Amino acid sequence: MTVGWKEEAKLSELNIDPIKVKVDTGAKTSSLHAFDIQSFEEGGVTYVKFKTCPYKRHPKQTIKCKCEVIDYRKIKSSNGQTQLRYVIRTPITIGNKTWDIDVTLADRKKMRYKMLLGREAMKNIIVSPHEAYIQSE
Repeated sequence: MTVGWKEEAKLSELNIDPIKVKVDTGAKTSSLHAFDIQSFEEGGVTYVKFKTCPYKRHPKQTIKCKCEVIDYRKIKSSNGQTQLRYVIRTPITIGNKTWDIDVTLADRKKMRYKMLLGREAMKNIIVSPHEAYIQSE
């Protein structure tokens, strides 16, 4: 599948549909804007609940999410700071393809795109850097 440097994606398990995603070959891990992040245990499993506001044009439209934590990763941000972030796994749909990706949760409120699609999530994807929304409806 070929994608542009930005695409629309669905994160159906998080009730996010659609979200504008920056396809970032410079980022190893995908990242989603999240705030009010709280971890808790339930039945011996660690979960995280958080809020996200994935729509730049609708800054007050908040979505509450709950996911199992699959990992913690040290991530070096574009400004050079290192953070320990929660990692969740969720299906993503771009065009007519759906697959599971790992996503770190980070405060991206000042960023233009509320989600980055990193290299780890780009199996079988070719990026056309001069085009946008190739797979979007």
